Amino acid sequence: MGTDDEYLHRELTEDIIGSAMTVLNKLKPGLKEKAYENSLVIELRKRGHTVEQQRSFDVIYDGFVVDQLVPDLIVDGKVIVDPKCITEFTDTHYAQMIGYLTITSLRLALLINFKESKLRWKRVIR
Repeated sequence: MGTDDEYLHRELTEDIIGSAMTVLNKLKPGLKEKAYENSLVIELRKRGHTVEQQRSFDVIYDGFVVDQLVPDLIVDGKVIVDPKCITEFTDTHYAQMIGYLTITSLRLALLINFKESKLRWKRVIR
C-alpha cells in the first residue's frame, strides 16, 4: 500500500484530531467515554462534518447475518473514530479496528484516547 497510506484522508484526520483536542481541552480528563464521544460529534458537526453515531452493520458469514457491528463514529463516510478512556492502546484495540474496517469496507480508523491531559491517537489502516 506504500507511503500514500500515511496520508490517507490527511486533512480529515487532522480536523478530527484537532476537534478531539478541543473537546479534551474544554472537558479535561476524567469523564466517561460517552461524554467525549458525544462532545466530539458536536465539535465535528460544528466544523461542517457529517457524523454517523452508532451506525449498525451486518456481519455476514456464508450469506448469513451472524452479528451486528456498531462503530462509535464514522466521519464523512470515510473514517471510523473510536474514542477511548484507557491506559494505553493494545493489540486488541488495533485488531478490533481492522475488523471494523473490513466489515464497513472503509480503509482508515482513528483510535483516540481521552484518558490523559495530553490527547493520544493512533491511525489504523487496512
